Amino acid sequence: MKLTFVNVGYGEAMLLECPDASRPGGVFTALIDGGGAEASEFEDRSSGRIPIQEYLSAHGPERIDLMVSTHTHEDHICGLLEAARLLPPAELWQTLPPDYYRSLRPLDVSAAQNPSQSKFLRALNDYITLCSLTEAHGGTVRALHAGDSIPLCPGLCAEVLAPSAADCAALEQQTSELYAETDPAAFLQKLSALDARMNNYSLILRLDYQGTRILLPGDTNRAGYGGIADTELRADLFKVGHHGQIDGADRALADKIHPSAVVCCASSDRRYNSAHPDTLHLLEACGARLYFSDCPCLPELHTPPHEALVFTVGRDGVLDARYLPEA
Repeated sequence: MKLTFVNVGYGEAMLLECPDASRPGGVFTALIDGGGAEASEFEDRSSGRIPIQEYLSAHGPERIDLMVSTHTHEDHICGLLEAARLLPPAELWQTLPPDYYRSLRPLDVSAAQNPSQSKFLRALNDYITLCSLTEAHGGTVRALHAGDSIPLCPGLCAEVLAPSAADCAALEQQTSELYAETDPAAFLQKLSALDARMNNYSLILRLDYQGTRILLPGDTNRAGYGGIADTELRADLFKVGHHGQIDGADRALADKIHPSAVVCCASSDRRYNSAHPDTLHLLEACGARLYFSDCPCLPELHTPPHEALVFTVGRDGVLDARYLPEA
């Protein structure tokens, strides 16, 4: 199995490819998030940054069996929509009822009073378009919550650790209240409140391939793992939440996961203080080797420019990691 972390700058995009003789070409393909879609994110490509749709056109599969939207933030879902325009998925996983998007309307992005609100409004609009596009091309929109266990292909299973059914209901209620608000000032207050909570509404997926576990928590911060049993968190590869910011993990969480490898999806400019040195040091102290989807500028890091970080998981459980293209 291959799990590729595409260098989309500040954002996340993971392409999963797993052998499956029942699929065309003998491979099951999934795209988990797609990074952002702002042109400014890719003006400087010196670190290897590349929009997800461009990467897929050059290196990717001929089709996408599954897309996963972990949560509705611009740096995760807006690029996913661009990828879906190129390769509409057969199935889309997300956390709201499958037909819920039909009750939503496009929001006026010009109403935003700051960049964060503007990004979030665009993300909400792109969520509607992504669901609609998926179904228009014959795909299925599926809602997931904690406790779901889905076999993906021979030897590979996805376990959903979060959000809980209660959190999914809270997300739906908070979203409905936002769209029902008619007072402009109150609408923006509700918008910012939902934006602030969205990270811990993320899908937390644990992939199990032939006994090798991979934990993908979206933007979940260290406070968002409540209710998950310690044994469920154990993983060989951990994509640290919230881009490795100071709240992405603490020592207690790192000890529970006890990974041998950690990927941090922080941009080369370390926007929002991502790839925080304290977070990186505590993960290293637990014995994990650090990898990055971009090239965060820290004196102790010497990550080469690359378009992608590719993990190959063998049947013997060995994790092989390479930055591509190789120097």
